[in-house]
Amino acid sequence: MSSLFHSFAPFFVPSKVSLKTSSLPQHCSASSKIRGAINDDVPSASSANHTRAPLPNLRDMALSSSLADDQSGRRSDPSASATATAMAVMAPDTAKESTKGIGILNFLEGKSYFVTGATGLLAKAFVEKILRVAPNTRKIFLLVKAKDEEEALGRVKTEIIECGIFKRLKELHGEHYADFMMSKLVPVVGNMCEPDLGMPNVELATQIVEEVEVIVNSAASTTFDERYDVALNLNTRGPFRLLSFAMKCKKLRLFLHVSTAYVNGERQGVVREKPFYMGQSIAEEMANDPRANQSFALPKLDVHAEIKLASEIVQSLTKEDVVQKLKELGLVRAKMFGWQDTYVFTKAMGEMMLSSYKGHIPVTIIRPSIIESTYAEPFPGWIQGNRMVDPLLLSYGKGLLPGYLADPKALVDIVPVDMVVNTMVSAMAKHGIPSDPELSVYQVSSSVINPLKVHEMFGFSCDHFMSAPLKDSRGEEIAIERMKFFSSLNEFSAYIQDEVAERFGLRDSEVTSNPRRFEKLQMICKRTVESLIYKAKIYEPYAFYRGW
Repeated sequence: MSSLFHSFAPFFVPSKVSLKTSSLPQHCSASSKIRGAINDDVPSASSANHTRAPLPNLRDMALSSSLADDQSGRRSDPSASATATAMAVMAPDTAKESTKGIGILNFLEGKSYFVTGATGLLAKAFVEKILRVAPNTRKIFLLVKAKDEEEALGRVKTEIIECGIFKRLKELHGEHYADFMMSKLVPVVGNMCEPDLGMPNVELATQIVEEVEVIVNSAASTTFDERYDVALNLNTRGPFRLLSFAMKCKKLRLFLHVSTAYVNGERQGVVREKPFYMGQSIAEEMANDPRANQSFALPKLDVHAEIKLASEIVQSLTKEDVVQKLKELGLVRAKMFGWQDTYVFTKAMGEMMLSSYKGHIPVTIIRPSIIESTYAEPFPGWIQGNRMVDPLLLSYGKGLLPGYLADPKALVDIVPVDMVVNTMVSAMAKHGIPSDPELSVYQVSSSVINPLKVHEMFGFSCDHFMSAPLKDSRGEEIAIERMKFFSSLNEFSAYIQDEVAERFGLRDSEVTSNPRRFEKLQMICKRTVESLIYKAKIYEPYAFYRGW
């Protein structure tokens, strides 16, 4: 899959600022303070802070700055010429050049970090970048979900130190690689879903409080239809718990939170890089737009009431019903307030928590679109698992998805993970200063300057799978055709039922003449069709969203 994405990477690599600033108004509403909805992790009302986010000129500054590629005199990384959006300020040859621009390398020198979501794709790419360009980094504390310190250490060794993305670091340090990594990485047993981050080691927690200068939150549940209570606990309450911990950190210079560009919901056109404030909803914003012909009253979004609602629903359901009902609840609540699904809705509410309770903490929010494989750093084509659009393309390559519910002219906004990381380190250098307690937002995407349309993505995929076809269980090459697009769910459903039945041979005479075999295949086809239709419904808001 990585080779597939890298083959058409130039079509989605941003070449300039990706989401421009527009005159789109933002409708904010004052927040009411927490009324006991989340008693385990809520500060006093006096800590709420509604700070207007500036629009810093970081991109222009980042273009003129430089960041050492590594300390071994390697040539500069080519991703610098590919994008300003990613602020890929790669190195000339020496660290001395780093004094230009915003001084990224100078900022990274000797810092200590606390990173959540440590075993995820983005966090690994971030850790790799930091250790490669700033080998004198003091410590990177990694919050890892584990039963004890031994298990946490094991996860760091197998899932991070032995991960393929660290290949260049391994080449650089040779036989001392493992020792170097262990001298920098500190596994921390914890859980973003628990009070006080679930850290049992008080001594280690104290060390983090004393030493950490930058906190990076990349922990999230990215499942579109996640259980509402689960998504709220991690995506909404999680950032708040981490922020509460950040307030104890004595040397903290920046709290960097990774969100998603899709928190912008159903907004149309070019969107400002502005934070969400408590109680703000996309539905209300769109209803208040002079161009909208709506006169009905909209419900007011209350984040704490949503948390309480999910908790009460959990307690009222049986074990058999709780998963499905909570999934349905999340989707219903998201769409009611103007978001596509549970994932982006709970991420938006997480931003609201940060903007309302940040106090004196400098917070920067990074909003990437669809994160995919590396474009250049540390090498092209690295990815972890099947992400976001990957399952669709793999299903297409396997011949299981010959048609799709989508507007062929809709945009698929994809950004390489290394460009997101470059944005993160540039933002750290720009805003990690004691005198800047503002809240800043950066949207990292490609659709304005270098758009990729749905039909183009599947066209490139078709070319790839035709030249390098996948093979079935019998070792035979799978033939595919150009993707067919459907504008309605009913049309797609009828089409996919026929296609699945034909592919599984459900109508073959030798199958229909064998009742037992026919019944078994019929059940398989039914489950396959239901799964494809359900996924099409989940992806539908994105598959028809043009963004202009």
